[in-house]
Amino acid sequence: ALVAVNKPAGMTVHSGAGVHSGTLVNALLHRFATLSQIGGEDRPGIVHRLDRFTSGVLLVARTDEAHRHLAHQFAERQVEKIYVALVHGVVKADSGRIERAISRNLVHRFKMATTTEDRGRYAVTDYRVLRRYPRFSLLELRIGTGRTHQIRVHLASLGHRVAGDTVYGAPAHASGRFFLHARRITFTHPTTAERLTVEAPLPPELHQWLSQVDIRDN
Repeated sequence: ALVAVNKPAGMTVHSGAGVHSGTLVNALLHRFATLSQIGGEDRPGIVHRLDRFTSGVLLVARTDEAHRHLAHQFAERQVEKIYVALVHGVVKADSGRIERAISRNLVHRFKMATTTEDRGRYAVTDYRVLRRYPRFSLLELRIGTGRTHQIRVHLASLGHRVAGDTVYGAPAHASGRFFLHARRITFTHPTTAERLTVEAPLPPELHQWLSQVDIRDN
């Protein structure tokens, strides 16, 4: 009915914007031959996405029935998505909620921006501090909505840009990616109705990044 993938950073989910090869969809079609067709020719099986430089767990529908079932869960906010991010600055509150609408940036169309609810789409992100460093904070994030660049934009709006996210003003990192990882997703299986949780371990390059932050910041 579905596939759960641990997507590496640097891999685009589906074709578009000049990218037509090396995508996750290309790899899945090579492996499984057919996926759900509800998303169209360019996005077979794709129920939700991760940014190119975000790693972690992603669900893909193999059948149209599974696609409809999963899409309904996402629309009704019945899917729990947990991320981990390293951000610039020391986040003072142990936990908090960011409720700010998001829309396309009026000047830079490849970016998103927080805005008023009458101009953008409602978005909510809950965060919890896992660890504080002198110049960084490691956060666990739970998103109740799935807007484009949501976590990155919400955190940048607080002045805590995701480490390595040059699009939103953070310095580049030697790894060539930013520190955002989809660690866990919980959903109801479309066929068995079983509640499932799938986890993706933090990739080696992010473990190394954290060890470097620990050495340099302490």
